[in-house]
Amino acid sequence: MKSSQLNIVIALMLAMFLGAVEGTVVTTAIPTIVKDLQGFEFISLVFSSYLLTAAISTPIYGKLSDLYGRKNVLSIGIIIFLTGSLLCGLSQSMYMLIGFRAIQGAGAGSIFTVTYTIIGDIFTLEERPKIQGFIGTVWGIASLVGPFLGGILVEMLSWHWIFFINIPFGILSIILLQKNLKEKFTKTKHSIDFAGTITLSAAILIFLNIFISSENIDINHNMFIAISVLLTMIMLAAFYKIERKAKEPVIPFDIFTKTSTIVNAISFLAAAILIGANVYLPIYIQNVLGFSAKMSGLALAPMSVAWLIASVILGKCIIKYGAKTAILISNVILLISTILMPTLGIDSSLLVLLLYVVIMGVGFGGAFTTLTIIVQESVEYNQRGVATATNSLLRTLGQTIGVSVFGSIFNLYISKYFIELGIKGIDPSNLYKSSAYTVAITSEQIKLSLHYSLHALFIILIAIAALTLILSIAMPKIPRE
Repeated sequence: MKSSQLNIVIALMLAMFLGAVEGTVVTTAIPTIVKDLQGFEFISLVFSSYLLTAAISTPIYGKLSDLYGRKNVLSIGIIIFLTGSLLCGLSQSMYMLIGFRAIQGAGAGSIFTVTYTIIGDIFTLEERPKIQGFIGTVWGIASLVGPFLGGILVEMLSWHWIFFINIPFGILSIILLQKNLKEKFTKTKHSIDFAGTITLSAAILIFLNIFISSENIDINHNMFIAISVLLTMIMLAAFYKIERKAKEPVIPFDIFTKTSTIVNAISFLAAAILIGANVYLPIYIQNVLGFSAKMSGLALAPMSVAWLIASVILGKCIIKYGAKTAILISNVILLISTILMPTLGIDSSLLVLLLYVVIMGVGFGGAFTTLTIIVQESVEYNQRGVATATNSLLRTLGQTIGVSVFGSIFNLYISKYFIELGIKGIDPSNLYKSSAYTVAITSEQIKLSLHYSLHALFIILIAIAALTLILSIAMPKIPRE
């Protein structure tokens, strides 16, 4: 490998690390953040705003890189990401943090898209698997380092530094890209599907806004939901007609076979389970069991280790036993892990939790690895990119919708706990305010209310995992090739 290529790989790994580590670092720090900014009811928005803009911007960056070059588009995306990071670190309220997280997500869309395109541009077919392996290890490193780094920064400095730490790495990545990536491309005229991109983005925004804004259930809110659903259906219908006529559609509909449709549905549901575990297990560890943010990060690390091991082992099972068998095994393990979660109490052993986390990691590692392979092999070579991107989009939507729905349920059951005790007028946002204690709320009651709400969420995860298993059984048998 040439020195310039090595520098490019380092730049891409740094860029990918920024996007990959962001989720795990924020997940570990979120209990401290919402406690400091007084906004437990906004937990879901911190994640959904980031995921939403990342999802919408992903196909746009892909088209722009064809017109204006990979390194410039990726560099601009990283700059947007770093700008969002700086502003997030300076946030003084939950509203500011949520808005600036959206800016971060808009930049992350380029990282997740253009990085893999550059690899395809500068490396031969024989070299790509090794380089893809390097990029793949970044996700494992981010999963391991992220929670620990987040815990360290929160305890030694403050939660603001989980965002500031991105800046030097991002700047180094841009410098390496600009100095070493020499692009030889001729600017050609492309038929960009602006109409399809706009209508799809509008449909996603309108639909997800139903979940993001669902706080009060009344006549006006029900009317808002009905109108939003109607507008979403209209936009999707328009998108379908546009894509049928577009020369270069954002999402060609011929990639949707029975197998790929079921796989995408499983990916959507599994992603919802993943975001639920990543967001609410740290809250259980820190706010119920009483461990530190650093210990919370270390406790989640075994999931990443198990994920990496399972992805290798179960990925090979596809060749030997077939893709459907590998999917079934993975989803059975995932279901078992969710069934175990409600057994966690307010004084459960950390070792028991670690065991549950490892089992869940095995399920996720096998499922997501196998699902990706099936999606890519279910279409022709020239459609693998768009098929993989569509699957990635559905995973992002699963996480976005999942974290929003879970947030509403989490808040609902906290309020329900206090109402059952005869304490009214308490909402999740004032649990840790000093004024809350004047309404006869003890720290023990706060802990019990959080455990009560988390138990309800864990039950819901069981139902979702059961549905993924049912879909796995319904999936057509895929020939071993």
